[in-house]
Amino acid sequence: MIDDRKDAGELGINTRLTHGGYNPRDYHGFVNPPVVHASTVLFPDAATMDKRAQKYTYGTRGTPTTDALAEAIDELEGSAGTILVPSGLAAVTVPFLGFAKAGDHVLVVDSVYHPTRNFCDTILKRLGVETEYYDPLIGAGISKLMRPNTSIVHTEAPGSNTFEMQDIRAIADAAHAGGAVVMMDNTWATPVYFKPLDFGADISMHAATKYPSGHSDVLFGTVSANARHWDQLREANITLGVCASPDDSYQILRGLRTMGLRLERHQESALALAQWLEGHEDVAKVLHPALPSFEGYDIWKRDFKGASGLFSIVLKESDPEKYKPRAFAFLDALKFFGLGYSWGGYESLAVMPILSDRKIAKAPEGGPVIRLQIGLEDVVDLKRDIEGGLAAARAAG
Repeated sequence: MIDDRKDAGELGINTRLTHGGYNPRDYHGFVNPPVVHASTVLFPDAATMDKRAQKYTYGTRGTPTTDALAEAIDELEGSAGTILVPSGLAAVTVPFLGFAKAGDHVLVVDSVYHPTRNFCDTILKRLGVETEYYDPLIGAGISKLMRPNTSIVHTEAPGSNTFEMQDIRAIADAAHAGGAVVMMDNTWATPVYFKPLDFGADISMHAATKYPSGHSDVLFGTVSANARHWDQLREANITLGVCASPDDSYQILRGLRTMGLRLERHQESALALAQWLEGHEDVAKVLHPALPSFEGYDIWKRDFKGASGLFSIVLKESDPEKYKPRAFAFLDALKFFGLGYSWGGYESLAVMPILSDRKIAKAPEGGPVIRLQIGLEDVVDLKRDIEGGLAAARAAG
């Protein structure tokens, strides 16, 4: 851990990423923590077992490997505790199940990650929880939607696929005034570029499948809570029996060590391509929060320390009947951009997102939306690849 060497708050982000969560002196000087595979943990005697009077009692409740990662995340988030779960979606569903009950009303941003919406519209609905979707640009106006039984306000900034920015501080203040727990999916920015708990959120969620992993080979999620909500989050995690494997935990901790450097490259390349595409004749609009022309730029500039490698473009096309043919032509012409879901890995990806589930934050006008994950390839090669895709889309019209 960092704390016994220097106050973590005084250290740079890459130093914290490099050294957080594990002290080599705790295990014979080995730089990386041991991977502890465990279900059963033995007790020295019956009295200790009866009182569970030792740090580790069973595999689902933590091991030295999972603790190392959780402590590293806490140092980044400024949180009281972090649970580790086997997917990004589980990082959303576990806290929802832990803080909502039958008869509750929850507010969820309309630009939310689609699997979160599906969970709310199916499982939560069957459990007697009502979900209401709100405009991502609502800010403090969310107070008008609060009810006596509103238990959760769920945020995500920027929004999935269309990148609407939310004023998290204003929303959190209004939600807390109404007695609700504020949750934020912070997967896009990671705690390197935004720390939700510093802006009033109670719970910070991440699909660590993305940037913490960085190599498109691990499914993982983390959920961090402030001191007021940590015990309830931990209780939900233990009761549901949702836990992450030691091998995956080790790989995420290893990914953290280089995440800061990778994010710098993702940010630099994505912004260069976004700026280039903004002036391209075949592009109607670029949806990137770090562009001054973007509607949410002022909030991004005020609250965020950086931008990651994910943004969208709107291909220029006035006829909705031609949206899919033009988008498919663009996607099929790509050579370096793979066609696949997820993002945050070293490779570039492209997808035409489905936005028909939106109730308020409708799809942008002007043409089909293409989401681009900018990987670690050279920008000149990615630009050439996108140019080929745009030419194919143009020809398809």
